Amino acid sequence: MISNKIKSLVESPSAGVIRKMFEEGAILKQKYGEDKVFDFSIGNPDLDPPEKVQKAIEKCAKDDSHLCHGYMPNAGYIFAREAMAKKTSLEQGIEIDYTNVIMSVGAAGALNSVLKAILNDGDEVIVPCPYFTEYDHYINNSNGKIVRVQTAEDFSLDVDKIKKSLSEKTAAIIVNSPNNPSGKIYSEENIQDLVNILNEHGMKTNRYPYIICDEPYRAIVYGGKKVAPVFNKYENAVVVTSFAKNLSLPGERIGYICVNPNCKEKKDLVAACIFTTRILGFVNAPAFFQKVISESWDAECDYSLYEKRRNEIIDVMKYAGYEFAIPEGAFYLFVKVPSSWNDDDLAFTNHLKKYNILCAPGSSFCGKGWFRIAYCCSEKTILNSKESFKRAFMEK
Repeated sequence: MISNKIKSLVESPSAGVIRKMFEEGAILKQKYGEDKVFDFSIGNPDLDPPEKVQKAIEKCAKDDSHLCHGYMPNAGYIFAREAMAKKTSLEQGIEIDYTNVIMSVGAAGALNSVLKAILNDGDEVIVPCPYFTEYDHYINNSNGKIVRVQTAEDFSLDVDKIKKSLSEKTAAIIVNSPNNPSGKIYSEENIQDLVNILNEHGMKTNRYPYIICDEPYRAIVYGGKKVAPVFNKYENAVVVTSFAKNLSLPGERIGYICVNPNCKEKKDLVAACIFTTRILGFVNAPAFFQKVISESWDAECDYSLYEKRRNEIIDVMKYAGYEFAIPEGAFYLFVKVPSSWNDDDLAFTNHLKKYNILCAPGSSFCGKGWFRIAYCCSEKTILNSKESFKRAFMEK
Protein backbone atom coordinates (compact mmCIF):
# COMPACT_ATOMS: atom_id res chain seq x y z
CA MET A 1 0.00 0.00 0.00
CA ILE A 2 1.11 3.54 -0.63
CA SER A 3 1.14 6.19 2.07
CA ASN A 4 -2.33 7.43 3.04
CA LYS A 5 -0.97 10.97 3.12
CA ILE A 6 0.43 10.77 -0.40
CA LYS A 7 -2.68 8.99 -1.67
CA SER A 8 -4.92 11.80 -0.42
CA LEU A 9 -2.68 14.42 -2.03
CA VAL A 10 -2.50 12.60 -5.35
CA GLU A 11 -6.27 12.17 -5.48
CA SER A 12 -7.00 15.79 -4.59
CA PRO A 13 -8.84 17.57 -7.48
CA SER A 14 -6.20 20.31 -7.54
CA ALA A 15 -3.19 17.99 -7.36
CA GLY A 16 -0.84 18.52 -10.28
CA VAL A 17 -3.56 20.24 -12.31
CA ILE A 18 -1.01 22.30 -14.26
CA ARG A 19 1.10 19.28 -15.21
CA LYS A 20 -2.06 17.37 -16.13
CA MET A 21 -3.08 20.20 -18.45
CA PHE A 22 0.38 20.22 -19.99
CA GLU A 23 0.04 16.50 -20.74
CA GLU A 24 -3.53 17.00 -21.97
CA GLY A 25 -2.26 19.68 -24.33
CA ALA A 26 0.08 17.21 -26.00
CA ILE A 27 -2.87 14.87 -26.64
CA LEU A 28 -5.04 17.68 -28.04
CA LYS A 29 -2.23 18.79 -30.37
CA GLN A 30 -1.96 15.28 -31.77
CA LYS A 31 -5.71 15.19 -32.28
CA TYR A 32 -6.37 18.66 -33.71
CA GLY A 33 -2.93 19.91 -34.80
CA GLU A 34 -0.62 22.29 -32.97
CA ASP A 35 -1.98 25.39 -34.70
CA LYS A 36 -5.50 24.69 -33.39
CA VAL A 37 -4.57 24.21 -29.72
CA PHE A 38 -3.74 27.21 -27.52
CA ASP A 39 -1.61 25.87 -24.70
CA PHE A 40 -0.89 28.43 -21.96
CA SER A 41 -0.70 25.86 -19.17
CA ILE A 42 2.91 25.65 -18.02
CA GLY A 43 5.85 28.01 -17.55
CA ASN A 44 8.16 26.17 -19.91
CA PRO A 45 10.36 28.90 -21.46
CA ASP A 46 10.55 28.52 -25.23
CA LEU A 47 13.46 30.89 -25.90
CA ASP A 48 16.64 29.03 -26.73
CA PRO A 49 19.50 29.27 -24.21
CA PRO A 50 21.91 32.13 -25.04
CA GLU A 51 24.91 31.46 -27.27
CA LYS A 52 27.32 31.70 -24.33
CA VAL A 53 25.47 28.84 -22.62
CA GLN A 54 25.50 26.74 -25.79
CA LYS A 55 29.27 27.23 -26.14
CA ALA A 56 29.82 26.35 -22.48
CA ILE A 57 27.84 23.13 -23.00
CA GLU A 58 30.00 22.22 -26.00
CA LYS A 59 33.21 22.99 -24.11
CA CYS A 60 32.26 21.03 -20.99
CA ALA A 61 30.99 18.09 -23.07
CA LYS A 62 34.49 17.67 -24.51
CA ASP A 63 36.03 17.24 -21.07
CA ASP A 64 37.05 13.61 -20.66
CA SER A 65 39.47 14.10 -17.80
CA HIS A 66 39.71 11.49 -15.05
CA LEU A 67 36.74 11.66 -12.62
CA CYS A 68 35.09 14.52 -14.52
CA HIS A 69 31.74 12.84 -13.82
CA GLY A 70 32.56 11.90 -10.24
CA TYR A 71 31.35 13.13 -6.90
CA MET A 72 32.33 16.50 -5.55
CA PRO A 73 31.61 17.92 -2.06
CA ASN A 74 27.86 17.93 -1.39
CA ALA A 75 27.80 21.73 -1.49
CA GLY A 76 29.17 21.70 -5.03
CA TYR A 77 32.41 22.57 -6.77
CA ILE A 78 34.18 25.51 -5.17
CA PHE A 79 34.51 27.24 -8.55
CA ALA A 80 30.75 26.95 -9.07
CA ARG A 81 30.01 28.32 -5.61
CA GLU A 82 32.43 31.19 -6.25
CA ALA A 83 30.62 32.07 -9.47
CA MET A 84 27.22 32.04 -7.73
CA ALA A 85 28.60 34.15 -4.88
CA LYS A 86 29.77 36.72 -7.42
CA LYS A 87 26.36 36.71 -9.12
CA THR A 88 24.47 37.15 -5.84
CA SER A 89 26.88 39.87 -4.66
CA LEU A 90 25.95 41.91 -7.72
CA GLU A 91 22.24 41.37 -7.13
CA GLN A 92 22.19 41.93 -3.37
CA GLY A 93 24.69 44.78 -3.19
CA ILE A 94 26.95 43.21 -0.55
CA GLU A 95 30.11 41.11 -0.70
CA ILE A 96 29.42 37.39 -0.52
CA ASP A 97 31.93 34.57 -0.09
CA TYR A 98 31.52 31.16 -1.74
CA THR A 99 31.19 29.53 1.71
CA ASN A 100 27.65 30.95 1.87
CA VAL A 101 26.57 29.10 -1.30
CA ILE A 102 25.26 25.57 -1.79
CA MET A 103 24.64 24.33 -5.32
CA SER A 104 21.20 22.77 -5.72
CA VAL A 105 18.97 20.70 -7.98
CA GLY A 106 16.99 23.67 -9.28
CA ALA A 107 15.13 26.25 -7.21
CA ALA A 108 12.72 23.54 -6.02
CA GLY A 109 15.58 21.47 -4.64
CA ALA A 110 17.02 24.59 -3.04
CA LEU A 111 13.75 25.52 -1.35
CA ASN A 112 13.12 21.98 -0.10
CA SER A 113 16.63 21.85 1.34
CA VAL A 114 16.21 25.18 3.16
CA LEU A 115 12.79 24.27 4.57
CA LYS A 116 14.08 20.90 5.76
CA ALA A 117 16.99 22.70 7.41
CA ILE A 118 14.96 25.28 9.35
CA LEU A 119 11.57 23.73 10.18
CA ASN A 120 10.66 21.93 13.37
CA ASP A 121 7.39 19.99 13.35
CA GLY A 122 4.50 22.46 13.33
CA ASP A 123 6.61 25.51 12.50
CA GLU A 124 4.81 28.01 10.32
CA VAL A 125 5.79 29.44 6.94
CA ILE A 126 3.94 32.54 5.75
CA VAL A 127 3.16 32.59 2.05
CA PRO A 128 1.61 35.65 0.34
CA CYS A 129 -1.27 34.67 -1.96
CA PRO A 130 -1.36 33.97 -4.82
CA TYR A 131 1.70 31.74 -4.84
CA PHE A 132 3.41 28.91 -6.71
CA THR A 133 1.26 25.87 -6.13
CA GLU A 134 4.06 23.52 -5.03
CA TYR A 135 4.84 25.55 -1.87
CA ASP A 136 2.11 23.61 -0.05
CA HIS A 137 3.88 20.33 -0.72
CA TYR A 138 7.37 21.63 0.00
CA ILE A 139 6.31 22.92 3.42
CA ASN A 140 4.30 19.76 4.09
CA ASN A 141 7.36 17.66 3.19
CA SER A 142 9.13 19.08 6.26
CA ASN A 143 6.09 18.84 8.57
CA GLY A 144 5.62 22.57 8.55
CA LYS A 145 2.36 24.49 8.43
CA ILE A 146 1.58 26.90 5.62
CA VAL A 147 0.04 30.22 6.65
CA ARG A 148 -1.61 31.88 3.67
CA VAL A 149 -1.85 35.67 3.72
CA GLN A 150 -3.78 37.50 1.03
CA THR A 151 -1.87 40.22 -0.81
CA ALA A 152 -3.22 43.72 -1.42
CA GLU A 153 -5.58 44.46 -4.30
CA ASP A 154 -2.60 45.24 -6.57
CA PHE A 155 -0.88 42.00 -5.43
CA SER A 156 1.74 43.84 -3.37
CA LEU A 157 2.55 42.50 0.12
CA ASP A 158 -0.11 43.41 2.66
CA VAL A 159 2.26 44.03 5.54
CA ASP A 160 -0.52 44.63 8.09
CA LYS A 161 -2.03 41.21 7.35
CA ILE A 162 1.41 39.60 7.52
CA LYS A 163 2.03 41.26 10.90
CA LYS A 164 -1.22 39.82 12.26
CA SER A 165 -0.21 36.36 11.00
CA LEU A 166 3.13 36.27 12.81
CA SER A 167 3.46 33.99 15.82
CA GLU A 168 6.16 32.39 17.93
CA LYS A 169 5.94 29.44 15.53
CA THR A 170 6.73 31.57 12.45
CA ALA A 171 9.95 30.23 10.95
CA ALA A 172 9.96 31.97 7.56
CA ILE A 173 8.13 33.91 4.89
CA ILE A 174 8.59 33.06 1.22
CA VAL A 175 8.91 36.08 -1.04
CA ASN A 176 8.62 35.28 -4.76
CA SER A 177 9.43 38.36 -6.85
CA PRO A 178 8.57 38.62 -9.72
CA ASN A 179 5.63 36.58 -8.53
CA ASN A 180 4.25 33.45 -10.13
CA PRO A 181 1.36 33.77 -11.07
CA SER A 182 0.69 37.53 -10.84
CA GLY A 183 3.94 38.90 -12.30
CA LYS A 184 4.11 41.40 -9.42
CA ILE A 185 7.47 42.82 -8.36
CA TYR A 186 7.50 43.88 -4.71
CA SER A 187 8.87 47.40 -4.39
CA GLU A 188 11.86 48.44 -2.29
CA GLU A 189 9.46 50.17 0.13
CA ASN A 190 7.23 47.09 0.34
CA ILE A 191 10.21 44.89 1.23
CA GLN A 192 11.49 47.42 3.78
CA ASP A 193 8.06 47.50 5.46
CA LEU A 194 8.17 43.71 5.66
CA VAL A 195 11.66 43.84 7.20
CA ASN A 196 10.47 46.37 9.78
CA ILE A 197 7.67 44.14 11.08
CA LEU A 198 9.93 41.07 11.14
CA ASN A 199 12.53 42.97 13.17
CA GLU A 200 9.80 44.20 15.52
CA HIS A 201 8.51 40.64 15.87
CA GLY A 202 12.03 39.34 16.49
CA MET A 203 12.65 41.85 19.27
CA LYS A 204 9.45 40.72 21.01
CA THR A 205 9.87 36.97 20.59
CA ASN A 206 13.63 36.57 20.10
CA ARG A 207 12.84 34.67 16.89
CA TYR A 208 13.59 36.43 13.63
CA PRO A 209 11.80 34.59 10.80
CA TYR A 210 13.80 33.94 7.66
CA ILE A 211 12.92 35.74 4.46
CA ILE A 212 13.33 33.10 1.76
CA CYS A 213 13.73 34.92 -1.56
CA ASP A 214 12.52 32.60 -4.33
CA GLU A 215 14.01 34.31 -7.38
CA PRO A 216 14.10 32.22 -10.57
CA TYR A 217 12.40 35.09 -12.47
CA ARG A 218 14.60 37.88 -11.08
CA ALA A 219 16.11 38.81 -14.45
CA ILE A 220 12.84 38.80 -16.43
CA VAL A 221 11.45 42.27 -15.75
CA TYR A 222 9.73 44.94 -17.81
CA GLY A 223 9.74 48.71 -18.04
CA GLY A 224 13.02 49.23 -16.19
CA LYS A 225 11.71 47.55 -13.03
CA LYS A 226 14.18 45.95 -10.62
CA VAL A 227 13.83 43.31 -7.95
CA ALA A 228 14.71 44.80 -4.57
CA PRO A 229 17.70 43.30 -2.75
CA VAL A 230 17.01 41.88 0.71
CA PHE A 231 20.45 40.98 2.10
CA ASN A 232 21.31 44.66 2.66
CA LYS A 233 18.11 45.12 4.70
CA TYR A 234 17.68 41.94 6.77
CA GLU A 235 20.20 39.51 8.24
CA ASN A 236 18.05 36.38 8.26
CA ALA A 237 17.60 36.17 4.51
CA VAL A 238 18.25 33.34 2.07
CA VAL A 239 18.11 33.30 -1.74
CA VAL A 240 16.91 30.18 -3.53
CA THR A 241 17.02 30.31 -7.30
CA SER A 242 17.81 28.54 -10.55
CA PHE A 243 18.65 29.08 -14.20
CA ALA A 244 15.45 27.43 -15.44
CA LYS A 245 13.71 30.62 -16.51
CA ASN A 246 16.35 33.27 -17.18
CA LEU A 247 18.61 30.98 -19.26
CA SER A 248 15.84 28.63 -20.48
CA LEU A 249 17.26 25.55 -18.76
CA PRO A 250 14.31 24.14 -16.79
CA GLY A 251 15.06 20.51 -17.58
CA GLU A 252 18.68 20.69 -16.44
CA ARG A 253 17.73 21.25 -12.79
CA ILE A 254 20.54 23.55 -11.74
CA GLY A 255 20.28 26.23 -9.09
CA TYR A 256 21.70 27.27 -5.73
CA ILE A 257 21.09 28.46 -2.18
CA CYS A 258 22.84 31.58 -0.88
CA VAL A 259 22.73 32.51 2.81
CA ASN A 260 23.16 36.14 3.81
CA PRO A 261 26.76 36.42 5.11
CA ASN A 262 25.47 38.75 7.84
CA CYS A 263 23.19 36.03 9.24
CA LYS A 264 24.34 35.25 12.79
CA GLU A 265 23.75 31.51 12.34
CA LYS A 266 25.06 31.32 8.79
CA LYS A 267 27.57 28.55 9.53
CA ASP A 268 24.91 26.36 11.10
CA LEU A 269 22.42 27.11 8.32
CA VAL A 270 24.90 26.41 5.53
CA ALA A 271 25.94 23.17 7.20
CA ALA A 272 22.28 22.21 7.63
CA CYS A 273 21.48 22.92 3.96
CA ILE A 274 24.48 20.87 2.82
CA PHE A 275 23.20 18.01 5.00
CA THR A 276 19.59 18.26 3.81
CA THR A 277 20.74 18.37 0.18
CA ARG A 278 22.32 14.98 0.84
CA ILE A 279 19.57 13.31 2.86
CA LEU A 280 16.72 14.48 0.62
CA GLY A 281 18.31 12.32 -2.03
CA PHE A 282 19.78 15.00 -4.28
CA VAL A 283 23.28 14.29 -2.86
CA ASN A 284 24.68 17.10 -5.02
CA ALA A 285 23.72 19.27 -7.97
CA PRO A 286 24.54 17.79 -11.41
CA ALA A 287 28.29 18.00 -12.00
CA PHE A 288 28.04 18.76 -15.72
CA PHE A 289 25.77 21.75 -15.35
CA GLN A 290 27.67 23.12 -12.38
CA LYS A 291 30.53 23.48 -14.85
CA VAL A 292 28.33 24.89 -17.61
CA ILE A 293 26.68 27.50 -15.42
CA SER A 294 29.97 28.56 -13.86
CA GLU A 295 31.10 29.66 -17.31
CA SER A 296 27.84 31.13 -18.56
CA TRP A 297 25.75 32.50 -15.65
CA ASP A 298 26.34 36.05 -16.89
CA ALA A 299 25.30 35.37 -20.49
CA GLU A 300 23.57 38.31 -22.15
CA CYS A 301 19.86 37.61 -22.53
CA ASP A 302 17.22 39.40 -24.55
CA TYR A 303 13.82 39.21 -22.87
CA SER A 304 12.19 41.71 -25.22
CA LEU A 305 10.32 38.86 -26.91
CA TYR A 306 8.62 38.06 -23.61
CA GLU A 307 7.65 41.69 -23.25
CA LYS A 308 6.29 41.70 -26.80
CA ARG A 309 4.25 38.59 -26.05
CA ARG A 310 3.02 40.12 -22.82
CA ASN A 311 1.71 43.10 -24.78
CA GLU A 312 0.14 40.81 -27.37
CA ILE A 313 -1.71 38.69 -24.82
CA ILE A 314 -2.86 41.87 -23.08
CA ASP A 315 -4.32 43.05 -26.39
CA VAL A 316 -6.06 39.69 -26.82
CA MET A 317 -7.57 39.90 -23.32
CA LYS A 318 -8.74 43.47 -23.85
CA TYR A 319 -10.38 42.49 -27.14
CA ALA A 320 -12.08 39.48 -25.53
CA GLY A 321 -13.34 41.47 -22.56
CA TYR A 322 -11.34 40.07 -19.64
CA GLU A 323 -9.94 41.89 -16.59
CA PHE A 324 -6.35 41.18 -15.61
CA ALA A 325 -3.31 42.32 -13.65
CA ILE A 326 -0.51 43.81 -15.75
CA PRO A 327 2.65 41.76 -15.06
CA GLU A 328 5.83 43.64 -14.14
CA GLY A 329 8.02 40.57 -14.62
CA ALA A 330 8.10 36.79 -15.26
CA PHE A 331 5.92 35.50 -18.14
CA TYR A 332 2.45 35.01 -16.71
CA LEU A 333 -0.79 36.96 -17.02
CA PHE A 334 -3.24 36.57 -14.14
CA VAL A 335 -6.76 37.02 -15.48
CA LYS A 336 -10.10 37.45 -13.71
CA VAL A 337 -12.77 34.85 -14.45
CA PRO A 338 -15.81 36.46 -16.15
CA SER A 339 -18.36 37.63 -13.57
CA SER A 340 -21.04 35.26 -14.90
CA TRP A 341 -18.98 32.32 -13.58
CA ASN A 342 -19.18 33.42 -9.92
CA ASP A 343 -15.43 33.05 -9.35
CA ASP A 344 -15.49 29.34 -10.27
CA ASP A 345 -12.09 29.25 -11.96
CA LEU A 346 -11.97 25.44 -12.11
CA ALA A 347 -15.23 25.35 -14.06
CA PHE A 348 -14.13 28.18 -16.31
CA THR A 349 -10.76 26.64 -17.21
CA ASN A 350 -12.64 23.44 -18.06
CA HIS A 351 -14.94 25.57 -20.20
CA LEU A 352 -11.88 27.00 -21.99
CA LYS A 353 -10.90 23.48 -23.05
CA LYS A 354 -13.98 23.39 -25.29
CA TYR A 355 -12.20 26.04 -27.35
CA ASN A 356 -8.86 24.17 -27.17
CA ILE A 357 -7.51 26.74 -24.69
CA LEU A 358 -5.44 25.40 -21.79
CA CYS A 359 -4.89 27.71 -18.80
CA ALA A 360 -4.17 27.03 -15.14
CA PRO A 361 -6.98 27.70 -12.64
CA GLY A 362 -6.23 30.36 -10.07
CA SER A 363 -7.34 28.11 -7.20
CA SER A 364 -4.15 26.12 -7.78
CA PHE A 365 -2.28 29.27 -6.71
CA CYS A 366 -4.69 30.18 -3.88
CA GLY A 367 -6.15 32.75 -6.27
CA LYS A 368 -9.80 31.76 -6.51
CA GLY A 369 -11.70 33.53 -9.27
CA TRP A 370 -8.63 33.97 -11.50
CA PHE A 371 -6.75 31.92 -14.08
CA ARG A 372 -3.14 32.02 -15.24
CA ILE A 373 -1.89 32.37 -18.80
CA ALA A 374 1.74 31.34 -19.38
CA TYR A 375 2.73 33.41 -22.41
CA CYS A 376 6.17 31.81 -22.83
CA CYS A 377 4.82 30.26 -26.01
CA SER A 378 4.79 31.12 -29.70
CA GLU A 379 3.36 34.42 -30.88
CA LYS A 380 1.24 32.40 -33.28
CA THR A 381 -0.44 30.68 -30.34
CA ILE A 382 -1.16 34.03 -28.69
CA LEU A 383 -2.46 35.82 -31.78
CA ASN A 384 -4.54 32.89 -33.04
CA SER A 385 -6.26 32.49 -29.67
CA LYS A 386 -8.01 35.84 -29.96
CA GLU A 387 -11.38 34.72 -31.29
CA SER A 388 -11.45 31.57 -29.14
CA PHE A 389 -10.97 33.59 -25.96
CA LYS A 390 -13.72 35.95 -27.11
CA ARG A 391 -16.14 33.08 -27.77
CA ALA A 392 -15.31 31.50 -24.41
CA PHE A 393 -16.06 34.81 -22.69
CA MET A 394 -19.40 35.27 -24.47
CA GLU A 395 -20.69 31.70 -24.31
CA LYS A 396 -21.52 29.46 -21.38
